[in-house]
Amino acid sequence: MSGKNKFGFGPLDAPLPPTRKRDVGPMGVAVREAAGSMTESTENLIEQRRQNAADAKAFRKAQEERRVLESIPLDEIRTDGLPRDRIDLSQVAASDEMEELKASIRERGQKEPIEVYRSETGYQLKKGWRRLNALQQLRQESGDSRFSTVVARIADGPGSRIDLYIDMVEENVIREDLSFAEMAQVAISAASDAAMEGQGADDLVGRIYASLHKMKRSYIRSFVFLMTALGPALKFPKSLSRNLGADVARKLQGDSGLIDSLREQLTAASNADEQAEVLRRFLDGSAERQPSDARQPAAKSVKYEFHVGSAKVTARKGECRILSEIDYLAVDRRRLQRAIEAFHAALRDQ
Repeated sequence: MSGKNKFGFGPLDAPLPPTRKRDVGPMGVAVREAAGSMTESTENLIEQRRQNAADAKAFRKAQEERRVLESIPLDEIRTDGLPRDRIDLSQVAASDEMEELKASIRERGQKEPIEVYRSETGYQLKKGWRRLNALQQLRQESGDSRFSTVVARIADGPGSRIDLYIDMVEENVIREDLSFAEMAQVAISAASDAAMEGQGADDLVGRIYASLHKMKRSYIRSFVFLMTALGPALKFPKSLSRNLGADVARKLQGDSGLIDSLREQLTAASNADEQAEVLRRFLDGSAERQPSDARQPAAKSVKYEFHVGSAKVTARKGECRILSEIDYLAVDRRRLQRAIEAFHAALRDQ
């Protein structure tokens, strides 16, 4: 059979020409890379915009919830908008606890923010008087610029007046850092605040300290009565123990005629220990009013005092108290016990 086709020629023996190459040229590569980069950049840009929108929403929410902290110059913060929840601010400012706080801030910086609110006169302090005062002292002592600002949480406005009092004391109450006298003083000061519309201190205790147990509120009310009744005659209210203050208040509430006599005796107290001694004598009955009848025998003394060197000894029924410069905590317990045992043995031998 012939190898020719119908056209009269057979298959060509010559090889076919090479296939044309379809490789992308330099310009094509550049265009493709630019297009891919643009697509990737657009996707990243869209994702970044989504993230920015989410961050902005979260920031606005944090602002509304007062979780955003700002750095504020110390000189822009005022502290006269509220009476503070400390009775003797100058004593607190010079205390060992303040020195410890300053040392912590000096070494590690301010770790806890203060709280302020905006007013017509600028920023007013709500919480954090000790931290603010520590920074002010550090700036004055060192001149270091890092102590010229304070980290603060800012509220948009003061809110209700009662809420300001609650916010001011809340932190210290939770930490049990306020004495009963200081908590009572807040209620007394709030009662004299014109914005409170004549609410009494006794009622305000229930509002300002609503989160406390009712028994603790009862003690605060006792101190409100005691401090109001005795006034400036009670010179060292912060040092007054809970039970002693409550017992004295209860007795005065039972007989208000004793108040003037107790005031007069308290004026002679020159320190907290002497004040406590006057109040204990009052409870024992030795400081109560005496009848005007001159034939009435003088009340028998219920205690006596003497000194042994620099130590002051106070003796009464069931109690012997020694005030001394000795640090008894530094004395070995067994040695102190032997001394007390020898003391009791000497008393039994008489």
